[in-house]
Amino acid sequence: MQRKVIIAGGGTGGHIFPAIAIANALKKLGTDIDILFVGAKGKMEMEKVPQAGYQIEGLDIAAFNRSNMLKNLLLPFKIIKSLNQASNILKRFQPDVVVGVGGYASFPVLWKAQRKGIPTLIQEQNSFAGKANKMLGKRAKRICVAYDGMEKFFPAGKLLLTGNPVRSSITQSAVTRTEALQHFGLQDGKKTVFAFGGSLGARSISEALSALLPRFVQEDVQLIWQTGKLYYEIAQKATAAYTSHVKVHEFINLMDFAYKASDVVISRAGAMTIAEECLVKKPVIFVPYPFAAEDHQTFNAQSLVNKQAGLLIRDSDVGKELGNTLFSLLQNKALMEQLEQNISVLGKSNADVVIANEVIRLI
Repeated sequence: MQRKVIIAGGGTGGHIFPAIAIANALKKLGTDIDILFVGAKGKMEMEKVPQAGYQIEGLDIAAFNRSNMLKNLLLPFKIIKSLNQASNILKRFQPDVVVGVGGYASFPVLWKAQRKGIPTLIQEQNSFAGKANKMLGKRAKRICVAYDGMEKFFPAGKLLLTGNPVRSSITQSAVTRTEALQHFGLQDGKKTVFAFGGSLGARSISEALSALLPRFVQEDVQLIWQTGKLYYEIAQKATAAYTSHVKVHEFINLMDFAYKASDVVISRAGAMTIAEECLVKKPVIFVPYPFAAEDHQTFNAQSLVNKQAGLLIRDSDVGKELGNTLFSLLQNKALMEQLEQNISVLGKSNADVVIANEVIRLI
């Protein structure tokens, strides 16, 4: 008998990559599982999900626009339309379970599924739950979370601490440090820093690094710098005199190589970034993106800082604090070992399988 699962959500890589990881784990558990994704029209899941080999249908849904209130005038109509579309998809596909991974498309599909009596599972990636998931959590059968203390948002009896699913290119990487350094044209035996701010980059981190470039050469420290699209050309010009120590990339596909080559990582604090960093076991300096919904990146980072598993610099302070924090950390072997040890125990490499098993249990 064929079992049917809908996975709803998307909007960013932080929602899409876990969704695909769960789908892949479900497929490994049984070939008789039919999976349909539901995303938001015009968002990156409409491209990434078919590339991963899965079917997807799109809803006409958008997020609340905080910067342009006029754009929200059509929002009630879009919500009504997306709820009708979700209802039609459920009627047509007849799923046994619906999984919500967050993002625009998650809410209409889970809301309708719950009212039709279809079991739902929520995969909450962050340490601070969003409003939509808090509403859906009341009727969900199971809520898979990545952080302790989530009973302040959800019914405690429904929670399962699974961690966040991480893409297999990182969990199953076999690259050595020497190979990774060679890939970036860097030398073995030198301290190396990997800095990135997500696929679009992070202006505050990039500006702080630009000011520190002479110091990298002075201290004989190497830097792998993923700038994102918006800062790439500026960074290329800024690093022209420092190419012996600084390697600039607009985007890095082989993230496992970048992690392996590094001694310290500088990054934002998105849930998926943190999940990867726990598994690669590196000391991290977090610079949370301050405009994320409900400031969830600061909560994510703070939960690691509280366990002595990372350092945190506020976005507004990164220009004046990054240099001293970074270079003093690189010289403090005991602190680096402590951060490495404490972050490594938080990594969960089989979150996708644990969540997939919960989905099967609900069927």
